[in-house]
Amino acid sequence: MRSAQGKSSVAGGWRPLAVFSAIVVVLAALTGTVRAADQPEILPLSQVKPGMTGYAYTIFAGDQIEKFDLEVIGVLDNFLGPKQSIILVQLKGPKVEHTGVAAGMSGSPVFIEGKLAGALSLKLGIFTKEPIAGVTPIESLLEIETVGEAQAAQNPAAALPPEAAAGGGEPAAAAPAAPESQFSVPAELVQRIGGGSGAFLTPIETPLVFSGFNAATVRRYGEQLTGYGMAATQGGTGTPQADDARVQAGDMVGAVLLRGDLSIYGACTVTTRIGNQLLACGHPLFGFGAVDFALARTRVVTTISSDLASTKIVNMGGVIGTLTQDRLTGVLGRVGPGPRMIPVELSIVTPAREKKFHFEMSANPKLAPILIGLATFNGLVANTAYSEGTTLRLTGTMEITGHTAVRLENMFAPTDGFIPDGAFVAANVQAAFGRIFANPYETAKIERITLRVESLPERRWASIENAWCEKSEAQPGESVTVKVLLRPYRGAPFIQNVPITVPPQAARGSSLRILVSDSEVLNRMTRLFSFGPQGRLAGLEQVITLINRERRNNQVYVTLLQPNPTLLVEDKELPNAPLSEINVLDQRRTSGSSFLLRESTAGEWSVPMQQVIAGSYSLILQVK
Repeated sequence: MRSAQGKSSVAGGWRPLAVFSAIVVVLAALTGTVRAADQPEILPLSQVKPGMTGYAYTIFAGDQIEKFDLEVIGVLDNFLGPKQSIILVQLKGPKVEHTGVAAGMSGSPVFIEGKLAGALSLKLGIFTKEPIAGVTPIESLLEIETVGEAQAAQNPAAALPPEAAAGGGEPAAAAPAAPESQFSVPAELVQRIGGGSGAFLTPIETPLVFSGFNAATVRRYGEQLTGYGMAATQGGTGTPQADDARVQAGDMVGAVLLRGDLSIYGACTVTTRIGNQLLACGHPLFGFGAVDFALARTRVVTTISSDLASTKIVNMGGVIGTLTQDRLTGVLGRVGPGPRMIPVELSIVTPAREKKFHFEMSANPKLAPILIGLATFNGLVANTAYSEGTTLRLTGTMEITGHTAVRLENMFAPTDGFIPDGAFVAANVQAAFGRIFANPYETAKIERITLRVESLPERRWASIENAWCEKSEAQPGESVTVKVLLRPYRGAPFIQNVPITVPPQAARGSSLRILVSDSEVLNRMTRLFSFGPQGRLAGLEQVITLINRERRNNQVYVTLLQPNPTLLVEDKELPNAPLSEINVLDQRRTSGSSFLLRESTAGEWSVPMQQVIAGSYSLILQVK
C-alpha cells in the first residue's frame, strides 16, 4: 500500500485542534474542494486510554509504506515539560519486533482506533530492541505553525529564517544546547513494559547522512552536529524522481545541509500532509525555530537491525520544498520551491592533479561555518593525492551582497602533533566565516564561496631566531637595514634583509622600537579590538575591511613603533593623536567604540617568504 491517509487539494496552514475542524468547514464552504475524507480524523489526547489498540505507518525497505500494530500502555503527563505529554505504546509485528524502534522512524504516524493520534518520537533506552515507543500527541504537532504565525504577527523579521532577516541585532549565538536526551519512565510503568530499574525513554535518532565524505571527516566533525540526537552515518544520494514531491504520511523526507559533490542531510518520517504542508519527525532536528532548510525526498534502502541502535539506510532524492519550522515537537515543511543555498567551489591542487568540488550549503548562520570547515577538511583528506607532511596554501573569497568580498590567504605547515594537517586549514576557514556570520550589524547574504588549497612539498616553516640593525642610531629620514635571522625547519639558518626608513618627523633624541614579528603578533590586537563582545565597529563593511587587512603568515614583518599613543576608532588607526583630541573623543565615544594603544606605528614593512613565519624580536633604535 502507498496511502497512509487522505490528501487535500487545498494548500493551507495548520491550526490548533480546537479550531481545526472549523477551519476545514470554512475552507470547504469557500472552495468546495475539501472533502471530509481528505482530512485525517484526529484523536485528542484526552481520549487516549491504556489498552487502546492502533497501528502506525513507516517504510522498512524500498518505497513501500508498511503498517504495524500497537497497543497503548499509558499516557505520561507533562513528561517532556509543562503540558508536553507523551503516549507510551508497545509496537507489535514481526518486522518491528525484529528491528525495534529504528533511527529514522521518528515521525511515523500513529493511529488509534482509526484516528490520527500523533507521531513516534521516543524509544526505550539503548542497547535494546524492545519495541516500546513514545508518541508525540498530534495536538503538540499542530501547535508548530501557530507558534510561527504568532511570532510573525509580533515581529515579522523574527519569523523569517535567520539568513533572510535583515537589519541590526545581537551576534548570532552558538547553537543552542541539545535537548534533554533521557527521560525516566515512572516506576509504576516499568514492570508493565518489562524494563529494568532505571528504564528511560530517549528521542529516536535522526540519521544524519554524509555522502561523499571520508570516514575521518565524519569522526572529526560529526559530533558537532550529532549532539542533537542524530546518528551520523555514511550514505548516498539518489537520482531525483518525478514523483518525489508526491510525498505522504509514512514516507521519509530530509533536511538538506549540503548537496552536490558533498551532501549532508537529516532524515525522518512524515506524520501527516494537508495540501502543500507537512509535519514530520515528532521531535526537533536542531530546535532552531524558524529555519530555511531545503526539504528533500529520501528513500529507504533497508533497515539494519542492531542491539545498539537499529537504523534505516537512506538515499536523498530531489529537493521538494522548504523546511520552515524546527520546534520541540516536530518540524514543518512546505512542498514547493526550495530555498536559496550558498554555492561553493573548492579546488584542491597537488603536484599530481587539481580536483574541484561543487556543492551548495545551507545559509543558516549557526551551521554554515561548521559546514564550510568540514567540507574544506574533507576536500583535503578525501583526495587520493593528499598526504601528511606537506605545506598547504589557502586562498579564497566570500562574495557578499552589497559588500566588498572577504579574501583569505594563508599558509599552513604540518606539525608533529597527532592532528591531521588539513585540520588547521579547515579551522582557519571556519573561523573567518564564523566572524562574518556572527557579526552584530546585519545578516550577511553570501552569494558565493570560492576556496583553493594548494599542497606544497616539505614542511615550509621558519622561526625568527634573532634580529639586529646595521646601525644603533639613525637620523630622521635615514634608511637603515634590519637583518633577521631565520631558522627553517631542519634547514640551515639564513639572514633576510629588510630595509626601513626612519620617519622625517621623528624627534631627535627619541627612541624607536623595532618589532620584528610574524603576522599573528600584529593581528592579535586588531582582533581583540574589532571582534570583542561589544562590537566596536560601525558595520559589516568594516568587519570585512579588517579581515582583509590582516597580515599574512608567510611574511616577515618589521614594524617601527614610537612612544606616542594611537587611538583606534572603528576600523581606523589615528597615530600620534594629540591629548586634546583623545580627550574630546573619549567624552563623545560610547563604551567600547574606541581603544587607546601606548605606541604609534611609524612605519611597517614586510617581505614575502616561501615559509610560514613564527616568532618575534624587539630592537631599540636611537634617533640622533
